[in-house]
Amino acid sequence: MEQLAILWDSTALAHFETGQAIMMAVGALLLYLAIVKKFEPLLLFPIGFGAILTNIPLAGFSEPGGMLYYVYEVGIHTGVFPLLIFMGVGAMTDFGALIANPRMLLLGAAAQFGIFATLFGAIALNFIPGFDFSLKDASAIAIIGGADGPTAIFLASRLAPELLGAIAVAAYSYMALVPIIQPPIMKALTTPEERKIEMAQLRHVSAKEKILFPLAVLFLTILFLPSATPLVGMFCFGNLMKECGVVDRLSKTAQNELINIVTIFLGLAVGSKLSADKFLTVETLGILGLGAVAFAIGTATGVLMAKVMSKASGGTINPLIGAAGVSAVPMAARVVNKVGLEANPHNFLLMHAMGPNVAGVLGSAVAAGVLLALVG
Repeated sequence: MEQLAILWDSTALAHFETGQAIMMAVGALLLYLAIVKKFEPLLLFPIGFGAILTNIPLAGFSEPGGMLYYVYEVGIHTGVFPLLIFMGVGAMTDFGALIANPRMLLLGAAAQFGIFATLFGAIALNFIPGFDFSLKDASAIAIIGGADGPTAIFLASRLAPELLGAIAVAAYSYMALVPIIQPPIMKALTTPEERKIEMAQLRHVSAKEKILFPLAVLFLTILFLPSATPLVGMFCFGNLMKECGVVDRLSKTAQNELINIVTIFLGLAVGSKLSADKFLTVETLGILGLGAVAFAIGTATGVLMAKVMSKASGGTINPLIGAAGVSAVPMAARVVNKVGLEANPHNFLLMHAMGPNVAGVLGSAVAAGVLLALVG
């Protein structure tokens, strides 16, 4: 009997706690959303699996000596993984739409309003018993409104590492839910006539312009907001590799093999932070709620800014493209195109929406730099 007791005590079943079972169910839900619903599968899949692994009793995946512990320390704690992701995203980004219509920078900037509105919302939650967010915590939570997962992870690892799991899951969950969250907001803030507006074809952008653009962005960032240069610098580096045309092998590696490898380990490392003791708190619910509010505000302010620009331009800008000012590239632009086609079968807005979409990536990186400079 004593040997049976020892054998039973060596199994995971003997040590399971309710919280661990709940978090494994959360991991299974993320796997379901990734596999069945195809919501951001490249990240929700490894995050979900990482959540299951880290909550297995006695396995020690996330404890010192475990694989996920070292993956997190090397890639997330240092901020390396988000920066490598930004390099890969830069290598996949075409700034042509933004260069052809620089006014779209305003839409990318307007959509970041959700970040700063959520900052005050997180601080206001402290008036409710159970919440105790510091200014650094609030800043890390607020970046969810930019709908940019790597930026959210980068800032959270710097300002509030203990909240990283909840912030990352919220950021990527709302990015995955773009096709569900955005259309009702877009339709509520625009009229059928506005949604039918057809925009003129964009001008051709030369290779020289595309080469000079990332260099100009980097120079301005160095000049005015050096705290944002880690993110913006890697983004511009990746984009310049793509546009210069002389390092195609490096560009393709950044776009494919490298970003895929980093994405696997980034997702597992984030999932490792979804342990029951860290995630099952009232603060996590607050973060998830604030994330939804931040994303909705960012979408709404982008659309409202586009409406103002449409009025000022005499009705040549479709207000729907303002919703693409959030950083969910290219999903937000695709949603804009879909809603535009529903209103007018001849209304192809994808390329126009890519302008504010890539501007949103820069905007979220700049917002992260501002928050780092102010509270970091």
